Amino acid sequence: MQNFNESLQAKYPHLELAILPLSQVQMDNESKRIDSEFAKKIHLKVKNQLLFLNSLYLKDIVVFNARYTQPEYNQNSNLKIINSQYLRNEFIDYENAKTGYGKIVPKNAVLVNSTGIGTLGRVNINLLNLDFSIDSHINVLILNKESEIKPCYLMVFLQSKYGQFQIERYYSGSSGQIEIYPKDFNNFLIPKFPQDFQLEIEKLVKQSHEALEDSKRLYKEAQELLYKELELDFKNPLEFLLKSSLQAKKANELAIINDISKKYPHLNISVRPLSKSLHKSGRLDSEYYQSKYDLMETKIKDYKGGYCKLQDIGFFTNGSFIPENLYTQHAKRAYIRIKELSFNAPIRIQECIYIDDNFEATNETMVKQNDFVIATIGNTIGKINLIPKELNGSFISNNTSRFRLADTSIIPEFLELLLRNFVVQEQIQREFTQTAQPKISNTSLENILIPKIATATQEQIALKIQKSFTLRAKSKDLLEYAKVKVEQNIQTPANQA
Repeated sequence: MQNFNESLQAKYPHLELAILPLSQVQMDNESKRIDSEFAKKIHLKVKNQLLFLNSLYLKDIVVFNARYTQPEYNQNSNLKIINSQYLRNEFIDYENAKTGYGKIVPKNAVLVNSTGIGTLGRVNINLLNLDFSIDSHINVLILNKESEIKPCYLMVFLQSKYGQFQIERYYSGSSGQIEIYPKDFNNFLIPKFPQDFQLEIEKLVKQSHEALEDSKRLYKEAQELLYKELELDFKNPLEFLLKSSLQAKKANELAIINDISKKYPHLNISVRPLSKSLHKSGRLDSEYYQSKYDLMETKIKDYKGGYCKLQDIGFFTNGSFIPENLYTQHAKRAYIRIKELSFNAPIRIQECIYIDDNFEATNETMVKQNDFVIATIGNTIGKINLIPKELNGSFISNNTSRFRLADTSIIPEFLELLLRNFVVQEQIQREFTQTAQPKISNTSLENILIPKIATATQEQIALKIQKSFTLRAKSKDLLEYAKVKVEQNIQTPANQA
């Protein structure tokens, strides 16, 4: 059989060929797959390598391997629901997740995204001291307490190339609807390394988690400082603003407001003459004239340090379309799209696609360090990120705009936080066009109002943000180091148990 394989490969060197006995194809193959993808040489090589290490089948070390039923999303609940978007290799994005009702994920459960191109194969572990549930696209693995495999080690192994090769082998489907099922996880091989090595990996994972939590704490402190400076409540700034406005009104005005509210409790009413509505803004839709927007504008204009428009401190430029045939995984210049942007974290460099080095730019929009890129189309309008030095010379997509800061008195890290703040994001929500595909123009963005905050306060806030991002990078590096150690141990047979 071996000689026949070798002769065929020699005859057809441009093809990957393998002839296998049916018994070998059917091994660990409950779905009875006979497609060539399942029998790739790299997959068989990895399997043999793991078998040589006296590995354990996942089905023999878990007490639970399944997906939960789909939760019910409900904004009145306090329980967060983590879906595929919020489960990442570096962190679980608990803060931005929606709320609802569902089964609570136990501590130390290993979670694996199990559907979708770009999300399938992400792995993390529940080390949070907060309850949350998950949607039905995430597989839950709970280890037997008597198992020789530790949860943190299992998570890192599944993130490693050896875990990902098995995920790649067992997923099925096409056209974006790819899946890996619990029955397939049963066939995964997990190397049984000594306990002291697994404890070393666990220590790295927990150090990474602690660094990430410290990073979140510092970022939150920076946010709180900004809200305090703006004299707004950090926990619920809109409610605070509305209450402050009511308290400032005269008795006769309050009586009118209360009367209208009682008569039309389901409506948010604002009555305006044409001179202060259509003739001034060009808008007649009711959403634009919600009272909260006027309160926000007044709050900024009354700020003790004064205010300005974004066009007073810099300028916007539309992003550019670059066709997919120029995409590649490794090159000098990234192509930054909305999906890599965030509302409260650094840009996701590891998820960026890159543009072929042979592509000669003409009028395409490029960014440099300390530029900003902002989402301008879709349901995530207002996502904004500061460009780090690693992305110097990168392109941005036509669904985004670049903001280049011209005022040197403004600290970029501080401005990123300010642009993500409630006082700016509410203005963005007001200005985007209400259509099936919401969008906002550069002209509207240029007219966004911002408070002119003193340099000393900017520096105090920026320092916390810089420390937060340093800790986030440390957290990522620790996880990467743990993954490298696991891969090195697999590549060195002498380390087997």
